[in-house]
Amino acid sequence: MAYVKTEKLEKGIFEITFFHEAQNSLPSEILNQISWAIRDAGLASDCKVILLKSGGDRTFCAGASFTELVAIHDFESGQKFFSGFAHVINAIRTCGKMVIGRVQGKAIGGGVGLASAVDYCFATTQASVKLSELAVGIGPFVVGPAVQRKVGLSAFSQLTLNATELYSAQWARENGLYAEVYDSIEEMDKSVMTLAHKLADSNPEALSLLKRVFWEGTEHWDTLLFERAGMSGKLVLSDFTKKALAGFAAKA
Repeated sequence: MAYVKTEKLEKGIFEITFFHEAQNSLPSEILNQISWAIRDAGLASDCKVILLKSGGDRTFCAGASFTELVAIHDFESGQKFFSGFAHVINAIRTCGKMVIGRVQGKAIGGGVGLASAVDYCFATTQASVKLSELAVGIGPFVVGPAVQRKVGLSAFSQLTLNATELYSAQWARENGLYAEVYDSIEEMDKSVMTLAHKLADSNPEALSLLKRVFWEGTEHWDTLLFERAGMSGKLVLSDFTKKALAGFAAKA
């Protein structure tokens, strides 16, 4: 049932939707497909703006695939798995087109990273956020730069250290993660398409230059995020993390 699909809407709006039956969690294959979908859309001559969303009307993204996490038994596979998030963030960063995010429900772990990486993010009041990595003995190392860039070091530290706490969509808006928050999905989608059409009608050269300005100072992420993936890839093999993951599995 998992999928990533790209739909070409009117006026050069490319809608990329990902879905996984386990609360839109992100296994390696889905991460790879998302990154390639974004890169392909960014290269398409008829693409003017990208809309990134998940399927369903509940959780936006539950983060890393728990099934894959518990199956990691060596550093190389661990680093490769966490590098999937690096590929998606760097695809958004370098694609050359503005990326609008649509967050209809909870964003956990890597889901917060996706919401942070887009250029403009809409959400509903149900879209609470949590960086849960420390709770299983890791840390939001790969998505951290994207989150910190959006919310600042103080709010990023708060999310990271209080890893079992869900923070409200209002908190996320006040700290710059979400640009706009709506009471319903219908209201949000109306505003999403309004902005998408405005951007589609804007000067593409100006938008391309603005994209570069917005992401200025992140050129080193081509190496930084993969170094961070190595940190997570090492920690996921630790006895502490293995026990923590086993504890979560027992509760599931």
